[in-house]
Amino acid sequence: MAAAPSEVPSSFRQLSARQRKSFFAAWLGYLLDGFDFILITLVLTEIAGEFQLTLPKAATLVSAAFVSRWLGGLALGAIGDRFGRKPAMILAIAAFAIGSALCGFAWDYWSLFAFRAVVGIGMAGEYGASATYVMEDWPRSMRNRASGFLLSAYPIGTVLAALAYLAIVPAGGWRWLFYAGIIPIALTLYLRRSLPEAAQWQAEVGDRTDVRTSSVLFGPGRRLVNAALALVLSAALVLIFSKTSGSLTIPLVAVVVVGFIVFAAQLAGRLWPVMIAIMVTVFCAFLYSWPIQSLLPTYLKTELGYHDSQVTNALTWAGLGYAAGSILAGIVGDKLGTRRTYVLGLFVSLAFVFPVFALPGGNIVLLWVLLFAMQATSQGISGLLPKYIGGHFPTRLRAAGLGFSYNVGALGGAVAPLAGASIAAGMGSLGSALALLAGSLTVVVALIIGFDVPARIGRALGVDQEMDAPSTSTENA
Repeated sequence: MAAAPSEVPSSFRQLSARQRKSFFAAWLGYLLDGFDFILITLVLTEIAGEFQLTLPKAATLVSAAFVSRWLGGLALGAIGDRFGRKPAMILAIAAFAIGSALCGFAWDYWSLFAFRAVVGIGMAGEYGASATYVMEDWPRSMRNRASGFLLSAYPIGTVLAALAYLAIVPAGGWRWLFYAGIIPIALTLYLRRSLPEAAQWQAEVGDRTDVRTSSVLFGPGRRLVNAALALVLSAALVLIFSKTSGSLTIPLVAVVVVGFIVFAAQLAGRLWPVMIAIMVTVFCAFLYSWPIQSLLPTYLKTELGYHDSQVTNALTWAGLGYAAGSILAGIVGDKLGTRRTYVLGLFVSLAFVFPVFALPGGNIVLLWVLLFAMQATSQGISGLLPKYIGGHFPTRLRAAGLGFSYNVGALGGAVAPLAGASIAAGMGSLGSALALLAGSLTVVVALIIGFDVPARIGRALGVDQEMDAPSTSTENA
């Protein structure tokens, strides 16, 4: 029986024990997301030395996880819509475990690229399944907090990874850093086995058979065609981001774009332009945030001359700012609204972006303060992304819609370090390039969200976002 209005929880303390346990299991998965992803950026120089790679070639390993994320978001999202959020969460964390363990056994560039791609599948499923699980399990009035609190785990994972690097790599080598990640993954898998299903999915979808995104994507008439399309897109992305596509880069990019539109049209029906608009929004969000995420350690070491422990301290304060900002964004978002809070945070962040990269070396404490503030207002505000994206899709396709659109947009994270390095080569300064990318794309994202472009597109098309999801009866006719 549903709680009476006066009994609806309005704070974390008022949630039931089951809701808190469910949140912790999802939160821990997001922590592993941050931990596992950032590991590769910390040991690039060691990997480059062992496998005899140039640093630009080694940097493409950062992109490897992004190459597979779209597929993980699509497949695990469809599983989450078909069988429930819990099975998708378990499969996502299993992919984490397998991918992380295999990274430690990599014998050359391509094996490590492939194993990082397995991690990417887990990352994508984790984002979509866990975010929808927690939001659908919490009261509607607390869903910005659910989103922001959940995303606060990611930067804490990056901080733990930086600390683990100092404790493990000098003594045991880079491979042991990947082995160490298996222990918390096993704990998370154990916790998730006992979770109940998300309440909203159970109530609105449950045993229904006419609202399955998996039936649309993997139905008898489409299964083989979509499998072939997925293989083509995966191969194209590997060639592009491993820098082995040569003169075929532009045609392959065109193939990828068309392929994503085809999948979006199948997945979202008449909502596909809305989904594409969300992908563009997320892509731009990654372009303003991920050059800093991926290249900040290099900038601090090369242009400012900081040694490893100072870089670790700087990354720790940046990560703590990210976590604090995510929590604050969730609290403020439930009071002021998602879009208003998001846009406000982005514009405030502009006050810190340029000072961070104008600061000369030797001002380590001031750098900590500025990084904390910048990441709290720019990266931290992205804690509202799951709530913002999920609000554009009905329950029956929310996991796949969120997982696919977010993780296609996340390819901006693969483009980001390449864009940052290219602009830096032209400007002669990595710091100036990072400030330019972060500042300009922050404004773009603020305008897209502020003017609510995806929803405006939906209204212009006359699409009822709650009624127009694809189903076996309409899409497979």
